[in-house]
Amino acid sequence: MSVETDLLYADAGGVQLRLDIHRSAEPAAPVVVYAHGGGWTRGDRRTDATTRVAPLAACGVTVVAVDYRLALDAVFPRQLHDLKGAVRWLRANGERLGLRTERLGVWGASAGAYLGSLLALSEGDSALEGDVGGNLDRSSAVQAVVHWFGQADLAATAGRSAVEARLLPFHFEADLLGAGGAGGAGGAQSLAERARGLSLLTRVSAQAPPFLIAHGDRDRIVPPAEGLALHDALSRAGGSSRFELLGGAGHEDPLFDAPANLALTAAWLRAVLG
Repeated sequence: MSVETDLLYADAGGVQLRLDIHRSAEPAAPVVVYAHGGGWTRGDRRTDATTRVAPLAACGVTVVAVDYRLALDAVFPRQLHDLKGAVRWLRANGERLGLRTERLGVWGASAGAYLGSLLALSEGDSALEGDVGGNLDRSSAVQAVVHWFGQADLAATAGRSAVEARLLPFHFEADLLGAGGAGGAGGAQSLAERARGLSLLTRVSAQAPPFLIAHGDRDRIVPPAEGLALHDALSRAGGSSRFELLGGAGHEDPLFDAPANLALTAAWLRAVLG
């Protein structure tokens, strides 16, 4: 396995966006784009590099870990524009880099899982495409999605009651949507309304790419019901979905990075991407 770091894929409003390519040693390995977690407010392409990204590459999948702009400095959908720009850049440069980019996967954890899944379910949506990095003659569509412990219904997770907000005082959804400081029941309701059109559940269809969804049964940050709801919606719509519930695992649990789970994830990506 080898790593190529700090490749510039776009300059977005003065923010340089870079990616790292963790190459599998296997010839013609499939390629997956990795979107890190961090509540949309922290992290970068180096997040999870040694514990998650490199080990998956060792299992026979080339992983491209990408930067995207973070809230609070960047309001949605800029994060999604960045990821779509990275996919188009890979397709424009795949031959030069020796990568198979005609069929690409996207893999995300937590906040990155939401972004990666929305990327996969928003093909043809001009409002969510953006023009980051150019290469607009290239497709930003992906052909496989790995969704690890991410939100499925942003409106539901944003719409906490006042009591829930005190017990779980995260403001990630408000930060992402540029509504930081929205508080109390009224603020939560307003935020939920803004998020309603961004629910993954409303965007599933029979044309969705195959999904591998994994959640921990002890996740207290994003309940496993979120992952199951996405799986059920995809299945009802006629899409292809596999749901894995990891016993004893919480949010961002080391069990997700265990060799057996990474091997399963890599095998699924190899099978789906060919």
